[in-house]
Amino acid sequence: MKINNITLAAIFVCGTIFNARAQTAQKQLTITIDGKNTAQAVHNIGASGCWFSEGIGKYWPSAKREKIAELLFSREVDAQGNPKGIGLSAWRFNIGGGTTEQGDSSGIVDFRRRVESFLSPDGKYDWTKQAGYQWFLRKAKSYGVENLIAFSNTPPVQFTKNGRGFKTEKDYISNLKEDKYDAYTAFLAEVIKHFDKEGLHFSYISPVNEPQWDWSNPPGKASQEGSPWTNTEIHRVISSLNTELDKNKLSTKILTTEAGMLTYLYSGKTASSRQIQQLYADTSKLNIKKLKFVPPVVAGHSYFTDSGDSSIVNVRKNVADTAKKYGLEYWQSEYSMLADGFREGIKGKRSAIDCALFLAKMIHHDLTVGNASAWHLWNSYEPGNAEFDTRYYLIALQPNKEHTDGEFAITKNLWAMGNYSLFIRPEMKRVEVSRGDGLDLYKQAQDVMVSAYTGGKNKLVVVAINYTEKPTALNLNLSNLKGAKTYRTYTTSAAADDNLKASPVQPLKGSVALQPRSVTTIVFN
Repeated sequence: MKINNITLAAIFVCGTIFNARAQTAQKQLTITIDGKNTAQAVHNIGASGCWFSEGIGKYWPSAKREKIAELLFSREVDAQGNPKGIGLSAWRFNIGGGTTEQGDSSGIVDFRRRVESFLSPDGKYDWTKQAGYQWFLRKAKSYGVENLIAFSNTPPVQFTKNGRGFKTEKDYISNLKEDKYDAYTAFLAEVIKHFDKEGLHFSYISPVNEPQWDWSNPPGKASQEGSPWTNTEIHRVISSLNTELDKNKLSTKILTTEAGMLTYLYSGKTASSRQIQQLYADTSKLNIKKLKFVPPVVAGHSYFTDSGDSSIVNVRKNVADTAKKYGLEYWQSEYSMLADGFREGIKGKRSAIDCALFLAKMIHHDLTVGNASAWHLWNSYEPGNAEFDTRYYLIALQPNKEHTDGEFAITKNLWAMGNYSLFIRPEMKRVEVSRGDGLDLYKQAQDVMVSAYTGGKNKLVVVAINYTEKPTALNLNLSNLKGAKTYRTYTTSAAADDNLKASPVQPLKGSVALQPRSVTTIVFN
C-alpha cells in the first residue's frame, strides 16, 4: 500500500485514540493514607528453621548453606539495588526433645524430623547437640536478626509419660509426667541461660505448641515431635516457667498459646479452646496475664482458616475483636498452605506465583484485619519443587538420602514474603488506608489489596498486591507524611527476574504502576 502524509496522519490519529482508550481502560485505584491514622506496631516478621536446619547447617557445603542464610537474613542490595535476601527480623529455633538419640526406636518415621536434646537422660548437658540448628541461629544473629525465638514441640523424652516425643494415646492431655513440670521448665531456663552466655539472647520462649491436636500415633507412624495440652496444663507449665525465669534472673518473655488454629483462640468447647478468655480474663482461675514474664500477647496459627475469602476475613475479625477486648496483641506465629485453601477452587497444580500471591494475601489479612503485631512462616525450607504447589516453604530442597548435601531452589514465596519482611522493620506502625473504589474486605481479597506502614514522617512503606490479571494504576493521596518526596518500587511477579526487582528512584507524582498478578512494595523517602 502506498503511504502518503494523509495516511500517516490518519494512522497517528487512530493510534492516539487507541492509546487513549487503552489508558482509559486501565484500572485506576486511589488510596488515601493519613500518617496520623496509625494502628498496631509490627514487632517482627520471621520464619522457622525446623527439621532440615540440622542437616544443612551441620553437613552441607559452606557455599550452599551460606547462600541459604543470605537469602533468609540479608538486608543488603546488589549494584542495581535489588535485594540479596528478605531480611527476616525474627528466627524461630526448635529446642529438641531427644528423639534423634532414640533412633528408629523413637517411632518417628523420617530421621530428619527427629531432634536432638541438649539434656541427656543422665542429667548432663551437651551443648554440641543441634549443631546445624545452632549454625543457623548464629547466622541469624550475625546478620542482625532482631528477635530470636525458641520453641519446644515436646518436653525431653525422659520427662514424658510414654518415653517418646509424641503421644500414643488419643486423650488430648499433655504427655509430660505429672511430677516433671518443674524439671521441664528448669530445662528450658537452662537452655536460655546457656545461649545468653553465648550472646544469643532469646527474646521469647514458647513451651507449648498447637495444644489442640492430639499428636497421637502408633510407634513407627509418627511424623514429628508433639504434645497436646489442656488450658489447665498450659496454666501450670507457664506458671512454672515464669518462676524459673525469675529465679535465674533471665529477661526472656513467654510466648503463648501457639493455638493450632485461630478459632481456638476465641471459640470452641474443648479443654484447650477459648484460650483468650480462659487464660487472660481477670475472672478466670487460669489467668496468666499478671505473671511477670507473660507479655499481653496471644499467639495463634493461621492454618485451616484460609478456605474462602469469607473465612479469611471473618476469623481474623473475631481474633482482633476478642484480643482487643482483653487488652492483648495477636501474633500469627505459624502458617503455611497446609490445607487446600490456596487452590481457591482450581483443580490441578498451582504455579509458583499463584502460591506466592496467596501467601501475600494471608500476610495482608493477618496484618490488616487480624491486627497481627508479628507474622511468622512455617517453614523456611523443605524438600519440594520450586515451580508449582510451593505450599510449605520459601526454599525448595533436593537433599541426598543422608541429608548431608543437596541442591536447593528459590521459590516466588521467598520474594513475596520479602515484600513485607525486608521493608516493614520492627516497631513500624501500620497506617489505616481508605480506598476510592469502596470495595468491601471480601471483594478486596480478589482485587488489589493495599497496606501501609510508617516509621515516622520520613518513612513510609506501602505494600500492594494486584490479585487481578490486569495492570493497575495506583494513585496515592498522602497526608501528614510531608517527608515523602521520592519513592522506589520492589516488584515480585511471574517474570523470572521480578524477585523484589527494584525500580529507579522516582519523584512522588503521578501514579504507581502495578503489574498483573504481582506484589509491589513502594518505599518512600
